[in-house]
Amino acid sequence: MKKLINSPETVVADALAGLAAAHPELVVDTAARVVRRARPGAPGKTALVSGGGSGHEPLHVGFVGPGMLDAACPGEVFTSPVPDQMLAAARAVDTGGGVLFVVKNYTGDVMNFALAAELAAEEDIEVATVLVDDDVAVQDSTFTAGRRGTGATLVVEKAAGALAELGAPLAEVAALGRRVNAASRSFAVALTAATVPAVGRPGFDLPEDEIEAGVGIHGEPGRRREAMRPARELAAEVVDTVLADHGLAPGDEVIALVNGMGATPLLELYVVFGEVAARLADAEVGIARSLVGNYVTSLDMAGFSLTLTRADAELLRLWDAPVDTPALTWS
Repeated sequence: MKKLINSPETVVADALAGLAAAHPELVVDTAARVVRRARPGAPGKTALVSGGGSGHEPLHVGFVGPGMLDAACPGEVFTSPVPDQMLAAARAVDTGGGVLFVVKNYTGDVMNFALAAELAAEEDIEVATVLVDDDVAVQDSTFTAGRRGTGATLVVEKAAGALAELGAPLAEVAALGRRVNAASRSFAVALTAATVPAVGRPGFDLPEDEIEAGVGIHGEPGRRREAMRPARELAAEVVDTVLADHGLAPGDEVIALVNGMGATPLLELYVVFGEVAARLADAEVGIARSLVGNYVTSLDMAGFSLTLTRADAELLRLWDAPVDTPALTWS
């Protein structure tokens, strides 16, 4: 194992120290393991809190800032944060408008965020939850009951964050987040496995001439092992799989995210996006907005995921709204 770390035991703490040094616009509480905006939200603003295991960067700490999250709770690598982190985050960012928890559908995350919501209620902090479960690869897998939460998390956080900045109340922001999740579908392909620092070896064996179709972001198994093929064929399979589940019709428009899993060069991701765009054009599905890059990763896994979110005028307006975070910025 070759990694730019000091030790497996300190990798998350060391990364948070680096995040704090690089981004003075954030407050990084290394003791509580909470990353939040240095400038608090306006009084009565709906606050957004998310979190999950480390190793998926920039998710979630890279999406803290105006237009997206108010705070994020990083757990250990591929391990859910604990309720105390989430409660500390809710306390820190609530300005009277309540807190929206954006939770990826993994058993530990769901359980710990639910407990944190109960604890927050005891302190008169109103909490609502949006559960993200966009992965169409498998219904149940390691870490989860039901569909896994993956790339749609970014779209939910962007849209809900924009609506919260406009002053919408908690119930309205939560309803929007749930609608965006319901309009999203994702599917991922792995070319190599990820290596967790504390383990020191790849999480599964994958021959050089094979891929894992439908892999999870923690390395959970997908639908099947397949032969490695050109990008055009892989992209076509992924698009067709997502379309078959989504129910998109000719004339529909989508926000399309081609996401790297951590070790795939941007050169290759653009190759994949070009093939995705061509396949969607064949299906007469338009791309209203696009995003290409490493946003929801799995340490050093090579591969990509595709997320398609059905777009409407409101969602596009919220997508285009200003955002200023370490990993996503536009005006």
